[in-house]
Amino acid sequence: MKTIRLTMAQALVRFLNMQYISWDGREEPFVEGIFMLPGHGNVVGLGQAIHQEGGRLKVYQGKNEQGMAHAAIAYAKQMKRKRIFAVTSSVGPGAANMVTACATATANNIPVLVLPGDTYASRQPDPVLQQIEHEHSSGISTNDAFRAVCRYFDRIERPEQVMTGLLNAMRVLTDPAQTGAVCLALPQDVEGEAYDYPERFFKKRVHVLDRRPPARQALEEAARLVKEARKPLLICGGGVRYAEAHQAFADFAERFNIPFGETQAGKSALTWDHPLNLGGIGVTGTRAANVIAGQADLIIGVGTRYTDFTTASKWLFDPRARVLNINVSAFHALKLDGMALISDAREGLSALADALKGYKSGWQNEVQDALADWHEELKMLDSLTLDAPPLVNDANAHSAQQFARDLGSDFTQTMALGALNRLIPQDAVVIGSSGSLPGDMQRMWRPHSADSYNMEYGYSCMGYEISGALGQKLAVGDKEVYSMVGDGSFVMLHSELLTAVQEGIKINVCLFDNAGFGCINNLQVAQGNPSLCTELRYRTGSGQHDGAFLTVDYAQIAQGYGCVAYTVRNLAQLEQAVKDSFAIKDRPVLFDIKVAPKTMTDGYESWWRVGSVEVSEDPAQQEVWADHLRHLKDARQY
Repeated sequence: MKTIRLTMAQALVRFLNMQYISWDGREEPFVEGIFMLPGHGNVVGLGQAIHQEGGRLKVYQGKNEQGMAHAAIAYAKQMKRKRIFAVTSSVGPGAANMVTACATATANNIPVLVLPGDTYASRQPDPVLQQIEHEHSSGISTNDAFRAVCRYFDRIERPEQVMTGLLNAMRVLTDPAQTGAVCLALPQDVEGEAYDYPERFFKKRVHVLDRRPPARQALEEAARLVKEARKPLLICGGGVRYAEAHQAFADFAERFNIPFGETQAGKSALTWDHPLNLGGIGVTGTRAANVIAGQADLIIGVGTRYTDFTTASKWLFDPRARVLNINVSAFHALKLDGMALISDAREGLSALADALKGYKSGWQNEVQDALADWHEELKMLDSLTLDAPPLVNDANAHSAQQFARDLGSDFTQTMALGALNRLIPQDAVVIGSSGSLPGDMQRMWRPHSADSYNMEYGYSCMGYEISGALGQKLAVGDKEVYSMVGDGSFVMLHSELLTAVQEGIKINVCLFDNAGFGCINNLQVAQGNPSLCTELRYRTGSGQHDGAFLTVDYAQIAQGYGCVAYTVRNLAQLEQAVKDSFAIKDRPVLFDIKVAPKTMTDGYESWWRVGSVEVSEDPAQQEVWADHLRHLKDARQY
């Protein structure tokens, strides 16, 4: 057996260079490159290996470990999980920063490989810089935190262990049913230690994505369920996009006259104007989707994991409605006590369609009527002004009015979002994650092209929006990328904006500044509570944050980094700024859009169980609890 002597880190990088993925007759490299923030735990061993063995791998310098890992996640998501980035950090705080990102990846079933440095396997220099010591165990390091948020975890304590570690990593990263974050912790001494590796370990490996067909018996049962249904409803989940089942889903819906709602991950599998597309479903869904969902007698979930936002805390669907789930993951396919058709989304839909010859749903004009009503609502939202109903009658309108005085803007969030949807190129891709924007976008955003909507709402991780935009841009090339981010998330994490400047990469950051955490403020107030730590106001003599709103010049911050930036306080300024920005090609653009609080979309025929207060002397909170009990009695229990 021929061998080659390499350090553990050199072997790891050489192996990554030789991983390929194959599906539907296509074959491409699986690992695109590495995001790196060097430190004493990875700059010597792994850093040297990247210099020596990097080959075709692209290397990007991150600015924050969480941020660069989020960029890797967004890249893999936009690439439909067919290509990934690895991400490496030093030991201690650098590694810990990636734990949040790994949770984001795993919650969304997105592959990302993290390679954090670790403390010495030999333990001779202990305690080294950034090492946490435990009196009850010497075998625990910061990296053990990854165990809870990764699909696979390994610590490479001898150089030969990296072989089984890498093979297991690829097994998980390329498995549609089990994918998520994978962590290989790399003790900094072992990174530089050598071993005589078999040469054949570094041969080209092609990981084949087989499309799992449904089992015959399950297919027969699924067909029986559909044939017995008069008003079935499809739910388009992220699995439709990852399986590239766009056309199969459309064909199925059209052939059997079955309307569909979209999850955040499934949105833009089909364009917004498909005649059976009811839009977003659930807590952040449209009135059309939620009204029709309540009438459905069969729910057919395709590639969805049924989060509480999709099901409106299991309240949205008639408790008597049956559930059929087409999902490559048995874990997700069995949710809501559903009949499981464990299958690739495209294969499952095609096979089920063949088994349903002659079937047609009983929907008549209900879908068209619901859509017509919703399209009128969209027109209202697109043109909503601060002095128009219902805002003028809102009990919290004083917040918006004070903001207008303090920041000199009475621009509404829905009008700004509607205008952006109209102004940007139709093939542009958008990205978001947290706050009120995911709700507004799932309801209002109208995709004109497939796979143009990337909302991280499995973990709804603040800070993903700008880092993710960088990763998304690396995936889509010449298409324009627009990050939809609130001021709260921007302040929390925008480090990779500097990476975009450094690399000459244009991303468009649409910063909606409503001087606070507007989504949570709405939740707080709606539950009968006073505002507490959710608005960006000065503290006054009362001891509370109830003074004037802070006026932050985010455009100036972006300009300081080297971005082109615009301050926007009305529709005319937004139209001109977007038009001017088309000429920018080699650096990021930021639109500092001042939007009044309380001007986002409201809930439509949905409910979200949030832990309302059972005991209170406040009449408003007592009514909230009573409302909670009313909804709870109509919700599914499992």
